[in-house]
Amino acid sequence: MDLVRIIIAIILPPLGVFLQVGLGKQFWINLLLTLLGYIPGIVHAVWVIAKY
Repeated sequence: MDLVRIIIAIILPPLGVFLQVGLGKQFWINLLLTLLGYIPGIVHAVWVIAKY
């Protein structure tokens, strides 16, 4: 299941984080990072999915 979330995180990082942790602090951080730059959002999303 984590592989599917990582693929989703590459396509749309906030959705991958949302599926992993919900509407918590990590989601909002990822949304901000994705708006500031797509690559930082992907890196953060993959990190969150791997950590949790």
